[in-house]
Amino acid sequence: MIFGRKGRGRFLEAVTGFEAAVRERDGARSQAHFTDMQRQFKDATDEDFAEAGPRLAALLADVPPGPRATVAVAVGACVERGADPARCAPYVFDGLAQVLAGAQDFCERWTDGGGGDFPDPEAGEPLPEVVERAGEQATLAWWTLPQWEMATVAMLAHAAVRTALDTDRRAELLRTARSVQEASGQNFKCLVYALLVLDDEPLVVLHRPTGTGFALRMSGLGDNFQLHTLLADVLAGGGHVPGYVPSAQEAAVCRDQPGQVPTTGSFNLLTPGGDWVWNEGTPTDIPVVDGVRLLVLDPPPYQRGWPAGRFFPGMRGDLVLERVLAPGEAGRLLAGCVTKDG
Repeated sequence: MIFGRKGRGRFLEAVTGFEAAVRERDGARSQAHFTDMQRQFKDATDEDFAEAGPRLAALLADVPPGPRATVAVAVGACVERGADPARCAPYVFDGLAQVLAGAQDFCERWTDGGGGDFPDPEAGEPLPEVVERAGEQATLAWWTLPQWEMATVAMLAHAAVRTALDTDRRAELLRTARSVQEASGQNFKCLVYALLVLDDEPLVVLHRPTGTGFALRMSGLGDNFQLHTLLADVLAGGGHVPGYVPSAQEAAVCRDQPGQVPTTGSFNLLTPGGDWVWNEGTPTDIPVVDGVRLLVLDPPPYQRGWPAGRFFPGMRGDLVLERVLAPGEAGRLLAGCVTKDG
C-alpha cells in the first residue's frame, strides 16, 4: 500500500509536469515528463488514472502532431483503468478526425505519385522518399493512424460514449475511415467495426422452419459471430426454436466475460431478400424493413464452428428477447421474405 501511494504521487507529478511543459511548448521537458509518466504507470492506481485521463485528453490539441498520437494512446490506457470515457472521448474524436483527413490526403498523394504498395505505418520510421512523395503532414497522419485507432476503440468500448456520439459526426468518421481503408487496402477493421456498433437497437428475427418470429434488442455487438451465438442462446437456449444450445460459458464470453470458448453454429443468417448475412460482418449488415432490422434464420447448410467471444474484448454485449411475435404477424413478415439457393 505504501509503495502504491508513492507510485501515485510520482505518476501524477509527472502528469502535472507534462501539462506545464506542453503548455510552455518545451519539447525536451515534455518528453522527459512523458517518459517519467510511462515509467510510473505500473505503480499508479485506478484513482490516478481516473484523474489523469481527462487531464491528458484536454491537453491533446496542444501536443505537437507526432507525439499527440502517443498521448492519445495513454488516454485510452487511462480509460481502460477507470478514467471517465465520456470526458475523454470528445478530444480523442477531434484528433481522430484530423488524422483521418490527413491519412486520406496521404492515400491520394501516394496514388497520384505512382501508386504501388502502401508503406506499413507499423514497420518503423518513414523513409525519406515516402515523406518526399506524400508530404510531411500527410505522412505523419498515415503513420500515426494505428495509434489513433487504438485510442478510439478504447473510447467506443463504452456505451455512454457511443450513444453520445453525434450521428453526423459518427457517419463522417466512418465514411473517411472506410475511404482510407478502401484506397490503401490496409486493414483498419477495428476502427470501422467500432464505429458501426449499435446500441439499444430493435431486431426482428424470423425462424423460417417453425414460422415463428421474435422481437429482440441488441447492444454492443462487435460482429455477427457474437450475434449468432447470442441468438442461439436466447432462442434455442430459451426453448423457442430447435438448434444447438450454447453453454452458459459460450454465452457469457459473448456478453461480458473474458476469453473465448469453442462453439457451433445453430442457424444460417439471411436477409429478407435471401442473401447471406455473414458471421464475419456486423449487425449493420442486417437490412432495415419498415424501420426495424429484419433477420431470417434457416437451418445451417453445413456445420460451422468458431471461438465464441467478443470482437472487442472490452465492450459489453447483449441481446434481449422482448416478445414473441403473434403467429399472424410472423406469418405476414415471412410471406414477404424470399429464399435463394446456396
